[in-house]
Amino acid sequence: MSPILRYLALGDSYTIGEGVPESQRWPEQLVASLRRQGIGIDRPRIIATTGWTTDELAAAMEVARFAPPYDLVSLLIGVNNQYRGRPLDEYRMQFGELFADAVALAGQRPSRVLVVSIPDWGTTTFAAGSGRDTARIAVELDAFNDVAREIAVNTGAMWADITPISREQVDLLADDGLHPSGRQYTLWTQVIAPLAARALGGA
Repeated sequence: MSPILRYLALGDSYTIGEGVPESQRWPEQLVASLRRQGIGIDRPRIIATTGWTTDELAAAMEVARFAPPYDLVSLLIGVNNQYRGRPLDEYRMQFGELFADAVALAGQRPSRVLVVSIPDWGTTTFAAGSGRDTARIAVELDAFNDVAREIAVNTGAMWADITPISREQVDLLADDGLHPSGRQYTLWTQVIAPLAARALGGA
């Protein structure tokens, strides 16, 4: 019997599923999808909290107890850096360090790391009422995602671009009008699951 694969999900509100039931978080939906494909994988170990920036995730990881190597590690972080007006160069440095940590936790296998793009919160009801420049939000998030994508692709990690979904499915939101609904997370999972399955192909 094949061993049960282990999955570590690193991130912020999008990974912890702010405003949706636990079963509707995309990491939980991902595991369910992989199991339907016959892949034996455990429930995700999630290190994520609403509001975290890159440095706050890093600080939490320093005190967390890990048991590497994990068979799959996902990383989705950066929206709060953009929201707080933090510099892109700072994000590049801190995301690069987090990515290196993710690779180490995956047993130094970049192919087992899955980087997920930052959704565009500027399309949400919350953003519309915030007074923020939504066009600028989109431009800045594109720049942050360019950094994350470059780091992932150049090192052989998986890159899941779910940002277009956040821009197209503007009504699929949780009750707070800001975070995605479970249905939107299902659409994310449809993009992420094939990549995760490919990453685990050699398991």
